[in-house]
Amino acid sequence: MTELHLWLRHETRTTERRTPVVPSDARRLVGAGVTLTVEESPQRIFPAEAYEEAGCRVVGAGSWTGAPADAVVVGLKELPDGPDGPGELRHRHIFFGHAYKAQPGAGALLRRFVAGGGRLFDLEYLVDEDGRRLAAFGYWAGYVGAALAVLHHRGRLTVPLRPLPKKELDDGLHPAPGDERFAPLVIGALGRSGRGARAALAEAGLEPTCWDLPETRALDRPALLAHELMVNTVLTTGPSTPFLTDKDLAEQDRRLRTVCDVTCDVGSPYNVLPVYDTVTDWAEPVRRLHERPALDLIAIDNLPSLLPEEASEDFSAALTPLLQEFGVGGAWGRCLDRFTQACRELDASDEGVGDA
Repeated sequence: MTELHLWLRHETRTTERRTPVVPSDARRLVGAGVTLTVEESPQRIFPAEAYEEAGCRVVGAGSWTGAPADAVVVGLKELPDGPDGPGELRHRHIFFGHAYKAQPGAGALLRRFVAGGGRLFDLEYLVDEDGRRLAAFGYWAGYVGAALAVLHHRGRLTVPLRPLPKKELDDGLHPAPGDERFAPLVIGALGRSGRGARAALAEAGLEPTCWDLPETRALDRPALLAHELMVNTVLTTGPSTPFLTDKDLAEQDRRLRTVCDVTCDVGSPYNVLPVYDTVTDWAEPVRRLHERPALDLIAIDNLPSLLPEEASEDFSAALTPLLQEFGVGGAWGRCLDRFTQACRELDASDEGVGDA
């Protein structure tokens, strides 16, 4: 069996402080015979020294482009492109690619893999035989998203956002004298993100209305608009009824004032909140979608990075045993099959354009 060489890359997004492998799990991997190279990263929540003490080799940020051909490059968010990234991707990569549902930039990313002969193992599609995700940040995404929505709704959201310990976030969430009581709506309440959102709302002293598949199959739009705050945690993979439309925004009887879209499926034809086209960020986390009546949106696509330590530890605990079994079968085989399918679809699309 070929020795496994994992290469933990630096995240180029300045607000990304998470890591898919924490130092304690890096020690486990090294102890199991895995070679682990870790890039220096100024914003990663865990310092490079902690990985070095765990038996990892530490190298400069961005050096994965020159990694040995058999190295498996592990990350979380997007790869650098343009002058900062190679046009041809020759390695096997593990990260959230967001490239299989016609999102902006999806075709360009897949073409880089095709050009270099590399492979993408998209963490979103690392699933069991029943299609359930095996490693996810969903709980903490839901937790932080709901927390930010409540803080904004109560007029206590401090910007720009910054990473912080969970206790500090929770202290700000706890109800204060004079706080309005209301029933938020969580859609996708039974999933990972939904459970996280419900936990944050409980810290805020709020009891949400919980919707899941039965309620979204036959959407009660007036009931949805009657809630003052909504947290969407639903990730769809096929056509479905939008939860909000432009017509809903103009509805004068609408009580809904704050929406947090944890999913941030912007650009996908399956987006259930097609009322906005760009995400928000740490500097400007809230965007006004409509003036009268007012409706504010929070749509940050790396919410768990605001609680980087807790989010990283949970994710790493789930991913580490899977990394030890990295190969072409099982969950990793399903990942590879999905990548291959996406490349075939891309080829067919390109041929159609050429024929036209």
